[in-house]
Amino acid sequence: MATVKVKLSTSETKGFLTFSQNLIKQIKRLGRVRMAETYTSALHSFISYYGERDVRWDEFDADLMMGYESYLAQRGLCPNTISFYMRNLRAIYNRAVDKALTQQRYPFKHVYTGVDKTVKRATSLKSIREIRDLDLSQSAGMDLARDLFMFSFYTRGMSFVDMAFLKKRDLKGGILSYRRRKTNQPLFIKWEQPMQDIIDKYDTSGSAYLLPIIKPIKMDEIQQYRNALHWVNKNLKSIGKMLKLTQPLTTYVSRHGWASIAQSQNVPISVICEAMGHDSERTTRIYLASLDTSGVDKANRLILEAL
Repeated sequence: MATVKVKLSTSETKGFLTFSQNLIKQIKRLGRVRMAETYTSALHSFISYYGERDVRWDEFDADLMMGYESYLAQRGLCPNTISFYMRNLRAIYNRAVDKALTQQRYPFKHVYTGVDKTVKRATSLKSIREIRDLDLSQSAGMDLARDLFMFSFYTRGMSFVDMAFLKKRDLKGGILSYRRRKTNQPLFIKWEQPMQDIIDKYDTSGSAYLLPIIKPIKMDEIQQYRNALHWVNKNLKSIGKMLKLTQPLTTYVSRHGWASIAQSQNVPISVICEAMGHDSERTTRIYLASLDTSGVDKANRLILEAL
């Protein structure tokens, strides 16, 4: 991920909390919504442990972080969630070190910052068809959630945040162009009829946005996006239960599904990499490997059959 450079005055950076809060504001102004969200989530978690009092830089040490880790573990959080908070707090702390606001005390050296491998089951083409063809005419909420899921799939697994902030002006001459908020990479998608069918279904007159996610109302756009993401995922989970899918259905499953189905259709890794906006083919290979356990499952079946 590219480093975001921000300028903060010395008066704004007296302690860790103040520095973090102002850093998040600056990142938001630069349009890095996802990064701002992850930093905010980690900071709120830390504040729930430490309180609102600013943390002096000489207090921000390994003992403090070990106490915070113990607090999170006692609350029943899994190692990956704890690591998520720790890694984001570490990223904020390292920015302060880079700005010479504090010396490097390695406060995270004794806490877990790794990533445990989790099982991700890719969604099949059959499941995508079932989601697309499901009659949801009796529930406007689930109908919209399904349409947004399918729009993501049609646009090569576009992330929900990128969908939310698509502008009508981004669609020109049959090409949808946008920049991934996560990496700032420009992407271009040929406009297809299934995408247009979804756009035609909803009235967005009076809005600069392409999809009915962010609306011209008196509410912060980022907050609208967050509320919509929560609401859509809640409805998608209900749809997944209706279809008796083996995994919880979320907006991210459309991205998983597109990548794994593309691979099953023998689409080259280089093409999948470009389509998904990954920064390297290595990232794409790791991503696909995390979704596909068929090789291991096949090997296990052979062993069991040999018994």
